[in-house]
Amino acid sequence: MAWHTRFSLTGKTALVTGASSGIGTAIAEVFAEAGADIAGHGRNAERLDALGARIKAKGRRFAAISGDLADPVQTDAVAARALAAMGQIDILVNSAGIALTGPATTYDLADWQMTLAVNLTAPFILSQRLLPGMIERRAGKIINISSQTGVIALPDHAAYATSKGGLNALTKSLMTEAAPHNVQVNAICPTVVLTEMGQQLWSAPERRDPMIAKTPLGRFGEPVEIADMALYLASPASDLVNGAIVMIEGGYSSI
Repeated sequence: MAWHTRFSLTGKTALVTGASSGIGTAIAEVFAEAGADIAGHGRNAERLDALGARIKAKGRRFAAISGDLADPVQTDAVAARALAAMGQIDILVNSAGIALTGPATTYDLADWQMTLAVNLTAPFILSQRLLPGMIERRAGKIINISSQTGVIALPDHAAYATSKGGLNALTKSLMTEAAPHNVQVNAICPTVVLTEMGQQLWSAPERRDPMIAKTPLGRFGEPVEIADMALYLASPASDLVNGAIVMIEGGYSSI
């Protein structure tokens, strides 16, 4: 099999949550360029429509999927709508996430519950709904967009870090059930990525500069860099990769 075939997603369908912004948008576009049809979930209908136009211009199918991932009932409906629109889902990318930061001692319980609902419970529900079809077909990929804060400690990130650490654990647990059926489940743990959310949280020099100083590469990430890793994990090239927690953080956790 030629290298470009090993990295091809031709004939595959993907559900990408959080596709209306940031990393999710980049993943949806890269997957479409690699040949996949896309069910794009997001909260911003205008951005989803624009994304859909770009993907259709590449000759791929696109379905815009709405739903509040903080609500388990709506999350379940997201999976159902994606299946109805695409027929089957070969690749699930759990990219949607929120980051509500603050000191643990004064952190609002409602924000804690919201963070866990979107960042951890929603990926579990979507995996629970879509994994059976992958198992039946003996082919599929689940890619969880986690964070380096699921592995290393940062101040004011108790809820976010807990949700991402849990997502890493969920990745490994799902892998043990999926791998015997030729389904791969992996997670990507990026550093700060310069999306709108990343820029809002890390633009202040007093936050940004110490973080970059601890990063051997000396910079934050770009959405396409995460999308390219997601493409590898979605493609046949990564069929032996299972339960991996892939660090994309410029070497931060290595020193």
